[in-house]
Amino acid sequence: MTRPKKEETLAKTKDVHLRMNETEYDLLAERAKANSMTVSDFIRNALVNQKVIIKYEITADVPEIKKLISEFGKIGSNLNQIARYFNQGGILSSEMRNEIRKSLRDIYEMKYKVMKMAGDFRGSN
Repeated sequence: MTRPKKEETLAKTKDVHLRMNETEYDLLAERAKANSMTVSDFIRNALVNQKVIIKYEITADVPEIKKLISEFGKIGSNLNQIARYFNQGGILSSEMRNEIRKSLRDIYEMKYKVMKMAGDFRGSN
């Protein structure tokens, strides 16, 4: 005697293949077993009953931002050199004071540029 056919709406006609490492699969199998389910039933149940969190990563390819990031890197390098100089017992000279002031001025100018750009992106002036 043959098995009766399922209703078309209940028949499972689609296959989904998923690769995981041993640890991931063991974790999945443990959770399924703890709930007295097969792995397939557990995944189907999770699909229906679990809230899926979708994360969007927004990237902007804006030349001005790339330039500012580059400038921040250069300023950071300068500040690291200044810190190294003082940590090694360097004496505060007028040249060193000027370099520190220049770095601070650059940082404040860049802060202003970033704030202006953020306003432009939001539509304010």
